[in-house]
Amino acid sequence: MEQRQTIGIIGAGALGIMYGARVTQALGEEHVFFVADEARAARYRSEGFFCNGAPCALRVVTPNAGAAPVTLAIFAVKGPGLAESIETMRPFIGRDTVILSLLNGVSSEQTLCEAFGAAHVLYAVAQGTDATRVGTAVTYHNLGQILLGSSTGQTTPEVAAAQALLAAGGAPVVVCDDILLRQWSKLMLNVGLNQACAVHDVPYGGVQKPGAPRDTMLAAMREAQTLAAYEGVTLTDADIDAWMRMTDTLNPEGMPSMRQDTLAHRKTEVELFSGTIRRLGQRHGVPTPVNDWLYARIAEIEKGYANASPQTV
Repeated sequence: MEQRQTIGIIGAGALGIMYGARVTQALGEEHVFFVADEARAARYRSEGFFCNGAPCALRVVTPNAGAAPVTLAIFAVKGPGLAESIETMRPFIGRDTVILSLLNGVSSEQTLCEAFGAAHVLYAVAQGTDATRVGTAVTYHNLGQILLGSSTGQTTPEVAAAQALLAAGGAPVVVCDDILLRQWSKLMLNVGLNQACAVHDVPYGGVQKPGAPRDTMLAAMREAQTLAAYEGVTLTDADIDAWMRMTDTLNPEGMPSMRQDTLAHRKTEVELFSGTIRRLGQRHGVPTPVNDWLYARIAEIEKGYANASPQTV
């Protein structure tokens, strides 16, 4: 591999650490690094990174330490941190840098296009992983896979370059010509599963049986299905059924990221989930009562952080 082929990752969450460790192991520290501001970099270096209990040799670079454009810039932050991460990553973005977002939802790519231009921003979905993060330690059984593509569905040179570099790093990656549909389908799942588990304070087992959590999940997904159609994306009842079957196979004691966030008193991605559905509902004149309720309840949960101690997840 040529020396100039470099990957810069911002966001030391579950996906960032898991995939960062995988590609670093395959490509070497000289080709892969985490981007962080000075304060985060000091914390990362002090605490170290761990995957499945073993330390990970992950390099951290700050914008002030001789930043140079990378070949592939991966945004793996949570939604609330996207604006700040764009400014931290900006010195590493060059004319030919390919940009990939692993954020949930369907809005981060537009934000990245506005910041850096649309020419090199790809669309992606990370799915099938069961990674859980506590601090800078990640545990997982399944790497899942990264689905990526272009806004047009064409396999552009940027798509091919990102696929080749990630594959060389051992990351499971699949090029999709229907990536926008895949993103919307994943959003529909998150709108239901993530938010229902967080609001009803249940693990996956809580939505795997009849009851209020499962009813909430289904109703929220159907609102997302309706709004997707207004946005030109067709999600079918068969898509919902497939996600429900997948949900029923999950470890009943496991939990999605939003419930992990509420238990640990972290800012959630509610704006990417029910926030997106509510805004689209307002744009198209479509009521979204379930997502309105979920949005309000999650806001209440976050306000309650000050009155209780976070739990270890």
